[in-house]
Amino acid sequence: MEAFVSRFVDRVTIHVAAGDGGNGCASVHREKFKPLGGPDGGNGGRGGDVRLVVDPGVHTLLDFHYRPNARASNGKPGRGSLRNGAIGEDLELAVPEGTVVLTPDGEVLADLVGAGTTFVAAHGGRGGLGNAALASKARKAPGFALLGEPGDELDLVLELKSVADVGLLGFPSAGKSSLISVLSAARPKIADYPFTTLAPNLGVVTAGETVFTVADVPGLIPGASEGRGLGLDFLRHIERCAVLVHVVDCATLEPGRDPLSDVDALEAELAQYTPALQAEHGGPDLASRPRLVVLNKVDVPEARELADLVRPDLQERGWPVFEVSTASREGLRELGYAMAAEVERYRAQLPPPEPARVVVRPTAVDDGGFTVEPDPQVEDAFVVRGEKPERWVRQTNFDNDEAVGFLADRLAKLGVEEELAKQGAQPGSQVTIGSMTFDWEPSTPAGVAAVMGRRGTDMRLEHNDRTSASDRKAARRARRTSLDEQGGYVEEVDEEDEE
Repeated sequence: MEAFVSRFVDRVTIHVAAGDGGNGCASVHREKFKPLGGPDGGNGGRGGDVRLVVDPGVHTLLDFHYRPNARASNGKPGRGSLRNGAIGEDLELAVPEGTVVLTPDGEVLADLVGAGTTFVAAHGGRGGLGNAALASKARKAPGFALLGEPGDELDLVLELKSVADVGLLGFPSAGKSSLISVLSAARPKIADYPFTTLAPNLGVVTAGETVFTVADVPGLIPGASEGRGLGLDFLRHIERCAVLVHVVDCATLEPGRDPLSDVDALEAELAQYTPALQAEHGGPDLASRPRLVVLNKVDVPEARELADLVRPDLQERGWPVFEVSTASREGLRELGYAMAAEVERYRAQLPPPEPARVVVRPTAVDDGGFTVEPDPQVEDAFVVRGEKPERWVRQTNFDNDEAVGFLADRLAKLGVEEELAKQGAQPGSQVTIGSMTFDWEPSTPAGVAAVMGRRGTDMRLEHNDRTSASDRKAARRARRTSLDEQGGYVEEVDEEDEE
């Protein structure tokens, strides 16, 4: 016996990663008779974004269930001759209409309704500047470039809420699937056992000149608002419905079941269920939605008698009541027109649609603020927090002394050095900015016009213990000379090494 596997997925957790920005290029223009023609390193390209786009041809989140990881392409690094790196290609993920984007903590980020609606789930990292863009009066030929920034990387929860005009509610095996199959061209699975419908079915119904959609919500039971049965997995599909229709099984043989108790039980569940849309966006609650009551299966004699008995009590609540039979098609025409009338009344209350407008959202400008706090884990250490300092650290190549000196100048100009001194930082105190920890040297004249040395170096940092480029070249020459004297191979020295 083959097990039934539901192909409808309406809640998934995905991991999205935008592309990293490309590194800037540190290059110097060289040609005959112009040994130092000035910096000409290009900028790195921006990383690609990850975008969620509403596609009318997509009806489920099944693809994300099998492929939950999505990554956009990285930006390309800059090159010499002022050539900027290529921008990373954006990644567009098609989602069905009615998709709600949330954080893992439940915060609503976007509610995607309408074909073509787009939400940028992850922003690509900015590309690093090349040395041509970093040139100034103090640094006419920078020997460094900035690194590209990493793109956003985060987890998101996608939740699908059906966009339908009418929602059919009822206990399992109440006949909702049969009703939608005779009202529309939908062909849901129909069987004589509970919970036949494990996924909402949508059908398009035409009544006169009105065309509307009907959602067959899987059967609800007492306790659904607390997660019993299919519970909250499908209660959210009725949040967007303009009209709610109670489908009551008048031919049930279960003890303790009757049309009035069934309706009261489902109304109690709806009252306890607080829609996320109402909580987050102030939309109307379910209690204000118009109701219709369908007394189903009246082709059975006992069911017709029971329907005649409970009809007055339901009408006293102000709800239109219809006696129908999906087997004999009795009462279906009147029911269809009643649904259409309620849908038209709801649509008439909506504001007129506005023409699509181009919305320009400029990138937020950094406020330049930062804080200096004592490190709670290390004694006499400090942590600097702020958008600019942390971004500058990510852009710095710490293998290049000139790049480190440039970072020191930027931090001093921002006021970080002065604030560290006010907080009581001493020479050698550990300072952490972002992911980097270093020893603070207040004697370093950061922010003051520095004496420029060789490209890639900084006179203020020459006391460091790192091996310089000239030392590495001298070591290579010594090894080559030693091999030559021992009868080994002789390798030509590059012109750059001879300079």
